[in-house]
Amino acid sequence: MPQLKQCFSIQLLFLVPSYGFLTWKWAVMVHNLEKKVREIVHKAFWDCLEAQLKEDPPTYDHAIKLLGEIKENLLSFLLPGHTRLRNQIMEVLDLDLIKQEAENGALDIAKLVEFVIGMMGTLCAPARDEEIKKLKDIREIVPLFRAIFSVLDLMKMDMANFAVSSIRPKLMQQSAEYERKKFQEFLEKQPNSLDLVTDWLQEAADDLAKLRYKKLPPSSSAVGAAGGASVLCSTAIQNQAYLKLLKWDHTNRPFPETVLMDQSRFQEIQLELEQLLVAGTVLLVTFSAAGAALIDVPGFAEKIKTIVKVLLTGISFNLKESLATIGEKVCAEVNSCLSQHGFAPFTAEKETVLKGQIQAVANPDNTICKLIDSRIQKFLENYLASSHQKAVPTVPGGLGPIQRELEEIAIKYVRLVNYNKMVFSPYYDAVLGKILTKEEPQLVGMCYVGKVEQPNSVF
Repeated sequence: MPQLKQCFSIQLLFLVPSYGFLTWKWAVMVHNLEKKVREIVHKAFWDCLEAQLKEDPPTYDHAIKLLGEIKENLLSFLLPGHTRLRNQIMEVLDLDLIKQEAENGALDIAKLVEFVIGMMGTLCAPARDEEIKKLKDIREIVPLFRAIFSVLDLMKMDMANFAVSSIRPKLMQQSAEYERKKFQEFLEKQPNSLDLVTDWLQEAADDLAKLRYKKLPPSSSAVGAAGGASVLCSTAIQNQAYLKLLKWDHTNRPFPETVLMDQSRFQEIQLELEQLLVAGTVLLVTFSAAGAALIDVPGFAEKIKTIVKVLLTGISFNLKESLATIGEKVCAEVNSCLSQHGFAPFTAEKETVLKGQIQAVANPDNTICKLIDSRIQKFLENYLASSHQKAVPTVPGGLGPIQRELEEIAIKYVRLVNYNKMVFSPYYDAVLGKILTKEEPQLVGMCYVGKVEQPNSVF
């Protein structure tokens, strides 16, 4: 309600030195005070409106102002071609005519509000149909006005989101072109600035070559392997390279140049995956220990994931100590749920075994942890490969309890990867063109890969 905010806004001015003495507590206090003042002012306005409408005869000053704001909001939702709707709004919500009707005691507020709700139903997104339907059930005029403005705010948000989504591809394209231009300028000054990228992509190509050679039948020869194994392609190598970033040793190894600006984002995703790996492993061993008793208990898996997330969040923590605490809390939660649902709690021996299995997650060679990790990586690989398709890859078995979190991470990860590809694909194509056109056999000297067409070089 722009006019309402203008009429009743109160600006709080504080004489604060320029040295930055306004602390976080002061900021919170100011925010809370402004919020409280805003609530008081709005309540006073609505109380005043209600009092005016209860007068005999009623006074419509505030109501007409609100109708004027509603009119402006409805007009803002129209497109240039909505001539008929524009004429309807201008005709029905003619403020001069409404004022004359109010002065002569002939104003029918209910009829005007009915028109407003109908027009909102015409202009709103399908997702707001339920809110529009609820408006029709409100009989009191003041609560109805408040609800109308609440729905109008939602419609504004929908319109803004639609506008952003419409221009996002263009903005991303322009952003990608700008970043590529700046990187090219840097590259011209530092000709060897793709050395780390070259090593990164070469390692990814070697990893794929080894994997594909291992899948060949034992009787295959080096020459026959070229026909039996699928040829390495640029997209597959790039995807493998991006997967390697999720296992990167950030302390001892520099990040490739083209993803350096996004290093913190990849680190964040890497940390989230590590926490999710622990949560998935803990849930798997817990469900295995408890049998079928806890699998279908509502909220149990969420509680375990919360325990893991809380105890593994922080600047630094000792994994073994954290897992020991997680084991204690998980056992307590298991016994509580078993008791609530009529099952016998764990014996001391069972608790000891479960705690030992949870603490064993810290061991890099833990079989269950490695299994869960391989399935997470496989899901991310499939998600990356199908990122331009509508079909979402199926979550591998055993990852059901962490499916929602895994899909959220996958979406964030793929968006980051696709944008990086959009910016730096010419450089990747140039580097991979050299890697794939080497004369020596691929598959680490065991499987020959034929030459591919050399892309346009950016060097």
